[in-house]
Amino acid sequence: MTSDVDIVTFGCRLNAYESEVIRKRAAEDGLSDAVVFNTCAVTNEAVRQARQAIRKARRERPGAKLIVTGCAAQIDPAAFAGMAEVDLVLGNAEKSQAGAFIPSEGRVRVGDIMSVRETAGHLIDGLKDRARAYVEVQNGCDHRCTFCIIPFGRGNSRSAAAGEVVEQVRRLTAQGYQEVVLTGVDLTSWGADLPGAPSLGQLVSRILKLVPELPRLRLSSIDAAEIDPDLMRVLAEEPRLAPYLHLSLQAGDDMILKRMKRRHSRADALKLIAEVRAVRPDTAFGADLIAGFPTETEAMFENTLAMVEETGLAFLHVFPFSARPGTPAARMPPVSGAVVKARAARLRAAGAAGLSRHLDRQVGRTLMALVERPGLARAADFTEIAFTGEAAVGAITPLVVTGHDGQRALAETRILEAA
Repeated sequence: MTSDVDIVTFGCRLNAYESEVIRKRAAEDGLSDAVVFNTCAVTNEAVRQARQAIRKARRERPGAKLIVTGCAAQIDPAAFAGMAEVDLVLGNAEKSQAGAFIPSEGRVRVGDIMSVRETAGHLIDGLKDRARAYVEVQNGCDHRCTFCIIPFGRGNSRSAAAGEVVEQVRRLTAQGYQEVVLTGVDLTSWGADLPGAPSLGQLVSRILKLVPELPRLRLSSIDAAEIDPDLMRVLAEEPRLAPYLHLSLQAGDDMILKRMKRRHSRADALKLIAEVRAVRPDTAFGADLIAGFPTETEAMFENTLAMVEETGLAFLHVFPFSARPGTPAARMPPVSGAVVKARAARLRAAGAAGLSRHLDRQVGRTLMALVERPGLARAADFTEIAFTGEAAVGAITPLVVTGHDGQRALAETRILEAA
């Protein structure tokens, strides 16, 4: 694609992957002098940031074509079409279709996402400026958590065929990628809509068996309610599957989980983490947690806060509750903004303490880490490492951890002697 087309990506890893599909599609369509915004709608703040970026781009590139797509555009196309800066609004299904970026009549091309039944097998050769590669194996979600607007931006759950996924992983590995991440909106629901209803664990097993040259496979965020026996077995037996699980927990109080319409309880989360650690003791855990969900009392919040230490969570994504219009939670009695902000700060502090404890355990170890950029790498268990010495970006390199700064491990490169 010509260098005068920029892709601005907001939100999740799935969007990062789809931005590369957009990049490839835009090049095939001959798009030039343009900025494409691949938006996120998970919070009001994400939408605000997208609108701010669009206005800034118009000031900096007055003659460029500004195109808005992604979840926020799918959910509220009129809001973006109403911006004078915007030239074209594309829906989530339309953004990857052939000819999406060829000029045509109308400023808004957004279809009914709920009518989409298939996830296309988009083959890409890599991700621009990224050391690891992402593969979309699933899209959409069949669940209706009361706080979440994303199903209305992504549609119902649909899976990529296993053969297409394996081919994509093989293609990326041949391009030199040492780590591939499987991603989706509701990753653990992969396969439910395919013949025979295969499980995510079966897909992971198939990838590792059929692409033996792949050094490391990683999973993106998964639902604590749906870890299948095959996935548990692969975690136990296959060292090439990264020992890190990022769980969509959202809360640690049963009443709040019920009002969120989550499908797991607090006990379920504790049991799952214990079971994983029993079969793969080196597994690290992260989690998404919402602070200040409507009706949350101090006691309910304390249950969530306590769970961080009880489960040894090391990597938290904390979201102050953001009421999304059109969701049931937006109609529930809210917690005051000041309390939401304070609880989010307390959760982040607990997360920082959890990360520090995790980093304490890494000191003295030699970690095989993927170099993301010069001087910065990421271990298999998601530990971020700042290191001294030389190592090629994209390579998996042994690093000796000598300490940490509370946020990342500190290390130096180590040359392994030949056996």
